[in-house]
Amino acid sequence: MTLQTVTHTSTDSSATTAGAETRNPADPTGGAYVQLLERVRYEGAYPTRERAEEAVRSVLAALGRQLVGDERVELAARLPFEAALTLTAQVPAIEPLTGWEFVKDLARRTGSTPARTRWDVGAVLIPVARLAGSDLTDRVIGQLPGGYALLFGKAQLAPAATT
Repeated sequence: MTLQTVTHTSTDSSATTAGAETRNPADPTGGAYVQLLERVRYEGAYPTRERAEEAVRSVLAALGRQLVGDERVELAARLPFEAALTLTAQVPAIEPLTGWEFVKDLARRTGSTPARTRWDVGAVLIPVARLAGSDLTDRVIGQLPGGYALLFGKAQLAPAATT
């Protein structure tokens, strides 16, 4: 008796099973980085994938300067490899920035306007929040100074006033 093994390899990296990405052995990232770029391109209404990638790299580098600890490690683990490298290649800042300071600092570093930078930040961090999941996104926002919830596409809730 001869046992025959049949191996089926799919080349369609866009297929999903129960919401999870199917990975193509020839592409270990499963096209996840390209999918992230396309989500950012859509969110930011960018004309090209290259413009979306420019936004992803600058925003994730800036976020990498703000995050420390477990949240930084967990977020990197949920991002596509290329995006995780950009995030973790940064040395965290000594003094964390508020959300608005974050936008102004990034605008200064990129030579852009605060309005355009705010647009870029939202276009990147909203898809990043989807990849991270609600629990991790809430923990990331909780670690950062005020003003980041809106950047991640979440409501910025103020604590109730006590009397």
